[in-house]
Amino acid sequence: MEAKSPAAESGSRRFPPGRLLPRALLWQTFLLIALLLVLTFAAWGQIFRRYFDEPVHINGVARMVASVVNLTRTALLNADAMRRGDLVAELTALEGIQIFPAEPGEETLPLPDDRIMRLLTTEIRRNLGEHTRFAARWKEIDGFWISFRLGSGDTGEYWIMLPFERIQRSRAPAWLSWGGASLLVAVIGAYLVVSRVGKPLRHLAQAARMVGKGQMPRHLEESGPQEIALVARAFNRMTDSLTRAAADRAFILAGVSHDLRTPLARLRLGIELSGISGDDLAAMIADIQAMDRIVGQFLDYGRGAARESMQTLDLAALAGNIVAPYRLRGARIGFDAPERLPALAHNLSLCRALTNLIDNALRYAGEKQPLDIRVFTEDGMACVEVADRGPGMPPAEIERLRQPFTRLEDARSDTHGAGLGLAIVERIVHAHDGRLDLLPRDGGGLRAIVRIPASPD
Repeated sequence: MEAKSPAAESGSRRFPPGRLLPRALLWQTFLLIALLLVLTFAAWGQIFRRYFDEPVHINGVARMVASVVNLTRTALLNADAMRRGDLVAELTALEGIQIFPAEPGEETLPLPDDRIMRLLTTEIRRNLGEHTRFAARWKEIDGFWISFRLGSGDTGEYWIMLPFERIQRSRAPAWLSWGGASLLVAVIGAYLVVSRVGKPLRHLAQAARMVGKGQMPRHLEESGPQEIALVARAFNRMTDSLTRAAADRAFILAGVSHDLRTPLARLRLGIELSGISGDDLAAMIADIQAMDRIVGQFLDYGRGAARESMQTLDLAALAGNIVAPYRLRGARIGFDAPERLPALAHNLSLCRALTNLIDNALRYAGEKQPLDIRVFTEDGMACVEVADRGPGMPPAEIERLRQPFTRLEDARSDTHGAGLGLAIVERIVHAHDGRLDLLPRDGGGLRAIVRIPASPD
């Protein structure tokens, strides 16, 4: 079974199957703060609802209405009959309370039939008596109208009007609108606060990925919160150290390779001119070539990441140009490629990776065995497959052999080497945001598949 692509693996790490919360610190913190704000708003809404809708509030309003009616009745009873008109006018002017005697056939409009009004009228009747009537309009005058009698034995009935503002609830929609606006402002503020921490962390993660590919990123800004600035400063120092170490390594390897290849070239020339017999001469030259190849591998591995820029190239044409010289030397190589396959890549380093794979396949399988090279696309990736008929690799050893200076002890170890071939290919492919698959081949052998992102052309 082939391994998953890096994009798929990255997506599975961010949102694992069955996980509800994202793994990003920014979104986790933002969602937790937003949830806290929403719960606070919901609790505030429940308190608001209980305060304005429950019987506690209804009872308070009912007691206030009953008190106004009782005080008005008492004032009218104790006032001189000739001065009741003045008292009613004074109550109307000062308190907004209007009092009128009930008349036969009078026109009234009933109160709204909702739960709050039913609770309120029931509680007022309990305080004033079952004879109490209510209306929302009396003779074209809107208000909260309550009927009452001056005395228990008095058959005369009066209407008293209270402004609706005294008994109505506060405008809940307005309060809720303001609360919702406050919640929105708080959520936006929470996002801005969290993003101030998340942005430098994203830059740090991007720079770390570049270091993992062998590239040296620009220095991170050492600003923001103290903890973030300390992490950025430590990361910048680490990249500076890595850059110096990589430069020293490349310089040392370049010098060592030059110092070794020059005497190797003189040694080969001396052996060829020494007159040694053919078999011994071929064996010595083969040993010198193996030593030169090991030196070349050290030099390739020491170069690190490619310094050339990425460019869109035709992967099918590039692979064909690499295969052609091998065919001219007599190697049996089958080649299957589309007419054109654009991909974004480093030209020289990708050529070096494909050449390493072909050399390894020919070395381990032998040039008499056929070698099949195929160029194709799969899941948005441009692929080059090098399939040989050599001894192959045990599946349990494949991951270990991707590391530098590692070799098999039996199946593919009959050829001299430093164990850097696959490590070089792995590093080059990783720098292209791709991957190297090493799979067993049906009938024996190994399939090495280089996968890099295809270009949209």
